[in-house]
Amino acid sequence: MSREPGMDRGAVLWSEVESARGSRPLLVMLHGWSYDETHLHRLITPQLPAEVVVASVRARIPEAGGYAWFPSRGNPIGDPQPRVANAATLDVLAWLETIDAPSIGLLGFSQGGAMVHQLMRHAPGRFAYGVNLAGFVVRDEQPGDDVLSTTRPPVFWGRGREDGVIPAAALARTERWLAGHSTVESHVYSRLGHDVRGREIEDIAAFVGEQIR
Repeated sequence: MSREPGMDRGAVLWSEVESARGSRPLLVMLHGWSYDETHLHRLITPQLPAEVVVASVRARIPEAGGYAWFPSRGNPIGDPQPRVANAATLDVLAWLETIDAPSIGLLGFSQGGAMVHQLMRHAPGRFAYGVNLAGFVVRDEQPGDDVLSTTRPPVFWGRGREDGVIPAAALARTERWLAGHSTVESHVYSRLGHDVRGREIEDIAAFVGEQIR
């Protein structure tokens, strides 16, 4: 069996040079299928509070002209194999062990949104909050689920009313899981499909600002 590639740590796109990061709060961005580390960084970083440092991560599997956390083959949209999701999660957590920050938030789009929740499940005490944009929760169970059901960290869940990409079953699974494992702030945007733009970005920036006060 061929081994999937590891995360390219040299491809992490930072909003600040290392000497300027200091003791500022960190937000880790995780893009969606076929995108790369520039996508969310370009859209969202300029709107965030100035004190936030952003590290936008490139997914580890080349696919469709970009990169993927879960390759499309064998991993249906909204329902990837847990072993695949967990391997990607452990890869990101290994990188995070090399990062020193007073607090860490997570923000992901689509597959990256699923990664947000999987990272929180594996390391429930590591992350201050999560932002899931047009994403979902993996059909899985982790020991951290019990911790999250007690601590209920803040989560922003934003999605478009016109999003036809993520299946209804995955949305229902996500809604149930978030209700039991987070303090969720849910937004459904009219005239928005499988995308991130407009009012949603303003709401994300406000949410992140509230978490770092």
